[in-house]
This record gives sequence, C-alpha cells and structure tokens, in this order.
Amino acid sequence: MLHMRSIWNGVISFGLVRIPIKLVNATESHAVPFREIHTEDGGRIRHRKFCELEEREVTAQEISRGYEEADGTIIPITDEDLAHLPIPTARTIEIVTFVPEDSIDPLQMSAAYYLAAGRAPAARPYTLLREALKRGNRVAIAKFALRGRERLGMLRVVGEAIALHGLLWPDEVRAPEGIAPDADVTLHDKELNLADDLVDALSEVGLEDLRDEYREAVEQVVAAKISGEALPEVPEPERGVEVLDLTTALERSVRAVRGEPDEEAGVERLPRRRASRSSPKETGGRKSTSKAEKKTASPARKSTSKTSQAEKKKTAAKSTAGKTSSKKASSKKPPEARTPSRKRSA
Repeated sequence: MLHMRSIWNGVISFGLVRIPIKLVNATESHAVPFREIHTEDGGRIRHRKFCELEEREVTAQEISRGYEEADGTIIPITDEDLAHLPIPTARTIEIVTFVPEDSIDPLQMSAAYYLAAGRAPAARPYTLLREALKRGNRVAIAKFALRGRERLGMLRVVGEAIALHGLLWPDEVRAPEGIAPDADVTLHDKELNLADDLVDALSEVGLEDLRDEYREAVEQVVAAKISGEALPEVPEPERGVEVLDLTTALERSVRAVRGEPDEEAGVERLPRRRASRSSPKETGGRKSTSKAEKKTASPARKSTSKTSQAEKKKTAAKSTAGKTSSKKASSKKPPEARTPSRKRSA
C-alpha cells in the first residue's frame, strides 16, 4: 500500500469520529496499450491542444476548467472556487447509514478504491470502523466529493483493509422494463433439474482460474511482429452440434462439461476433449490378423500355381502343331487383357 499513489486525501466522518484517510485505486488495467499511427508512414499521431482564440498550442499549465452556459459563454471555475463548495463532503467521506451488503444492487457499483489510514493517529479509529463493519456484517453508505461532483459510495471490509466502491445514484440506474421476453414460458421439471446439473458442473471453475485470453493472444501477435516471425495461426472453430430442443441442449452440455462423449452427436463439445480415434492397440490387431490371413492363404496359392504349370506341360507335349497354330493366331489378335475393353466398346 505504501507504493501506491493516493489520488485523494480527506477524512471519514463516522458520527463524531473523524479518520484521516488516503484514497488509492484498488484496480489496474492490464490491457495491451496501442498508439495511433499514420497508416502511410507509421508516424505517431499526437493530439495537441490549441487555443481557438490565439490559434496556438498551449501547455498543461495554461489549461484550467470552465462551465459553459446555454449561449456558449464560458465561466472560469478555479480550484479555489471549488474549495468553497457549500457541502460538508468536499474533503469528507460522510457515512450516512449502514445496510446489509446484499441490499446493494450490483448495477449501482462502479469504480473501486482502497482507503488507507492517513496518519499514525488514524490507525485506532480506522481499526474501530473496520471491526464494527465486521461485527455487524454490514456495509456503510457514504457521500463524498471527487472530480468535481458529489458521489455515493459503499465502504466494506476487504481482508484487513476498508474498500470504497463508488455507487451510482438510484436515479442513474435504469429500470429493466421491456427487456424480458413478453411470451409466457412454461419450464418443465426435467429442464430445471438439468439446468441445475449444468450449473453445478460449471461451478467447479474458480475465478482464480480465469485469465484474459484475448490479451494473451494480442501479446503473441505483437511478439511475432517484433521478432519478424509468422503470425500465429487462427484456430479452427469448434464443430457445432445441431440441437433440436432445450432438453437435448442441456443434456449434451452436462456431458461435455463432465468430459463424457456425446454419442448422439458423434462429437465432444470441449476443445480439450476431442473425438477419440482408433487406438494403437486396435490398429495393431487388425494388421496382425491380415498378416495371418496372408500366411494361411499363401500355401494354397503356391500349390495351385504348381498344378497349373504341370497341366500346361502335358498339354504342350501332346499337341505341338496346335500350339504353333495358336501362337500364330495369338500374334494377330490383341492381348487377352484388351478383350474386356473390346467387348465393352461393342
């Protein structure tokens, strides 16, 4: 916490108890940073700030804020002006109530911060507030001013620290009217039971096991561009399974998550569990069987060839003249192999 830069200093107002604190960002972005470049030559694109009256670029020290009226008139607002805001939350996180944590709609939650004790004397009241939140199993709802506006926040215990979640005002959350389907839907008990089974199977994955695969893929592409290597290949999309009804979809989903083969579809849904091919043992068995058949059949073929040779010799010895005439006739005729083709052509 000591290495984190505070973005706001103030106090927590807890009845008559005041706790000096520092506001620190509780989250950080790991997105791959990109820069805007000129497509033709790769030059870096810079966004410069110009004064429209003087038509020149100005520095950050020359820039302040202002309020624009309906007619376009700009009213300058300085830091000193904001220091005189007629509200008690200008530098104070004012706790206004305590409620059960589950009474806060997640739709209201926005940015998250950690509250660090500002000075050594703040350690005791800080710990007191933290333990009071623990013992009551509640969260504190507070008002505070940050970045030019009053905000609503929720204080809750995270480990041994107090976290502040920014909350949207109730009138900033839209009602979900017209979002749900209008049609009347009747669900069967089997569908609900299968949905429960699917939820249970998917619940085995913990949040700590999840990672930003898109960011990792972007990093691979960037690394390939830097090293001059070929870009990684895009994986083939998974083969989809045509689902005829909701019950079938649930049954196949449960089997896929559990690693069971989908016999009806002939394909497994998870990429790490693909359709099994013939095992090496099965392949070897087929090969050995074919060899055995060849060995068994080879003696018969040999005996048959010997018998045919003996008959040919006898026939040649009895009729020499017939053999000569047949040779002459065969020299005029095309080979025997061509006879089937001649018959087909006819």
